[in-house]
Amino acid sequence: MCVVCHGSNAVGTDRAPALVNNRELRGFNAAEIAAIIKNGRGGMPSFHVLPAATIQSLVAYVRSLNATAFDFAPAGDTAAGQKIFSGSGHCSDCHMVMGQGGVNGPDLSDAGRQGSLDDLKRAVQNPGARRMANYAVVDVKMADGSTLRGFARGQGTHDLQLQTFDGQLHLLREGEYTSATTEAASYMPAFSGTSDELRDLVAYLARLGGVPVGPATAPQQPVTAAEMDAILKPKTGDWPTYAGNLNGNRFSTLDQITSTNVGALQPAWTYSIPFFGLETTPLVLDGVMYVTGPNQIYALDAGTGRQIWAYTRPRTTEGTIAGDAARGANRGVAVLGDRVFFITDNAHLICLHRLTGALLWDVYMPPDKPMHYGGTSAPLVVGDLVIAGVSGGDEGIRGFVAAYQATTGALVWRFWTVPKPGDPGYETWKGSDYATGGGATWTSGSYDAETGVLYWAVGNPYPDTDGDDRGGDNLYTNSDLALDAKTGKLLWYFQFTPHDLHDWDANEPLVLVDAPFQGQQRKLLLHANRNGFYYVLNRTNGKLLLATPFVKKLNWASGIGADGRPLLLPANDTSVEGVKTCPAVRGATNWYSTAYNPATNLYYVMTVEDCTIYHKAQNGGYGRDNDPADAPMKVLRAIQIDTGKFAWEVPLIGAVEANYSGVVSTAGNLVFFGESSGGFAAVDATTGKFLWHFEANSAIHASPMTYMADGRQYVAIASGANILSFALPEK
Repeated sequence: MCVVCHGSNAVGTDRAPALVNNRELRGFNAAEIAAIIKNGRGGMPSFHVLPAATIQSLVAYVRSLNATAFDFAPAGDTAAGQKIFSGSGHCSDCHMVMGQGGVNGPDLSDAGRQGSLDDLKRAVQNPGARRMANYAVVDVKMADGSTLRGFARGQGTHDLQLQTFDGQLHLLREGEYTSATTEAASYMPAFSGTSDELRDLVAYLARLGGVPVGPATAPQQPVTAAEMDAILKPKTGDWPTYAGNLNGNRFSTLDQITSTNVGALQPAWTYSIPFFGLETTPLVLDGVMYVTGPNQIYALDAGTGRQIWAYTRPRTTEGTIAGDAARGANRGVAVLGDRVFFITDNAHLICLHRLTGALLWDVYMPPDKPMHYGGTSAPLVVGDLVIAGVSGGDEGIRGFVAAYQATTGALVWRFWTVPKPGDPGYETWKGSDYATGGGATWTSGSYDAETGVLYWAVGNPYPDTDGDDRGGDNLYTNSDLALDAKTGKLLWYFQFTPHDLHDWDANEPLVLVDAPFQGQQRKLLLHANRNGFYYVLNRTNGKLLLATPFVKKLNWASGIGADGRPLLLPANDTSVEGVKTCPAVRGATNWYSTAYNPATNLYYVMTVEDCTIYHKAQNGGYGRDNDPADAPMKVLRAIQIDTGKFAWEVPLIGAVEANYSGVVSTAGNLVFFGESSGGFAAVDATTGKFLWHFEANSAIHASPMTYMADGRQYVAIASGANILSFALPEK
């Protein structure tokens, strides 16, 4: 019945796209095409009733309609073709292959899989026959009388994103230029070699099947000191890391938007991503914003939201991932120099070129493929290393955090969060569950550049609510780790909830603060934990300085002892029948970002007053029920860091589960956050007084940030399927 919509000979109709020579289908493997047939997609219904053999026959037929040059493996000397590409043909002057070459043309690492053999020949012999998106050559007359020439990577009526042939990106605005004329001819000349050279060049291009999984083996450009400093000491207006800075405090020194003028804040632009429930925090460097969805990365003009490039790959469908990764959660990228780093849903760490989006390398992070490893967090760049963790702790994995060379993706070190027999800490696992003991590392860490120490949070043990076969404290789950950033050596740890039975992982933001604490200047680590207690640690040695509740509904422990261990109450123990324990399974807080403002000396935390009826799970995972008589409430609180007392609080109306928004604080005496009712709001950082709000009317699952572009301060947040950016009116 496919012909009804896809047309005779699969050439397509107004009901459905063509299945012949379909570039998107070429990027899908057999399992992914089978999943579309079986499950449906968009307006296409499910055909799950078809026998498996019939589905496989359809898959084979559809794939045959999209045979690529790579599939044909045409005759020719590929070695000779490679020499032509990088030598006499001058192709590599503009095009990149496997991370090598220029940036004045599309990446050709998978050229063989991007079209038929005829398509490939035409592209070489007559490059002007098909204009490449984002590579039209334009001549620009500037308002000052000068001229620019380059590629229009993005263009609108009022703006132009121009990449000049020297590899520079110019983000032009209406008024800065008077005209932009598109040239008819292609920048790429037609191939002028002999027929044998053409045959060899096409043979070489046809064998380019994509960047292989594994560290890059070809020589790569080293990371420079200036590139590292751009992350370590960001210039005013940039937001170069997930938390804005490596110390994780989500505080911005920008003060153009203040508590006195924020009422005039208005929408500046929006950008939509094809996924509802975005959790990304945008990054901004040199006027370019990087945002993400599940297996999607977009580079935008931060002043207009205009897309410059996009990189996407199919989401994982084989059932090898679960939990948040399978649902599409992704929280962003890391950037270093010309490299953008991203973790895919199935735990591949990939590196893209910052100007073009070309894939430079792709490494699979876990060594144990049978487990449900996933990826949801933004990586963290520390010096010339990119550091990343994994998700899947509620599905049974052995967690770790690992560091990779930014240039090649080669593994530098790995720290396992669940020790194996013979390792220190293994004695805290009594039973067989250590092998899949959880300990996921699915939030971004923080870094102290002065001491070279990396701080990373660790998730809960598995099974979540049944600890019968994992007796002991279960290190290093529910802990903060202090690691030597260069070697991964453990310096100290602090475990918040030993032998956790409630899924109270420690995957909350780690905020590093140098501030007076109880009369003494200290190097502090602030951590509002999911278990309901606010902790202050001496981050030089992990010693506990303060632990006090930051929610009112808390019945599992009476307090935290001087040794850092909780003083347990009966509600801590789960049972098959169920025990009502507070906080709830989502915690007194969660992964959503916190912020510390040095001017107010306050720590801003989105908190949850809620309880759960926990059941001891008999088959792994966890069992739980809500108590309908005890409604939850989300409250934004400002905490005095040296006492744990509340300076102010803002109760939020609306569905608690719909709001996973964090906060950002600024030198303009403001705190921005998402409301449970679907709005985006700002309050006075000192008093908590509401000053401004915008009704986005969509659940907000992301944390806000702020940046500068074109001399204006913007505040941005992901809401639903949109990136929203706000600014004061232009003068």
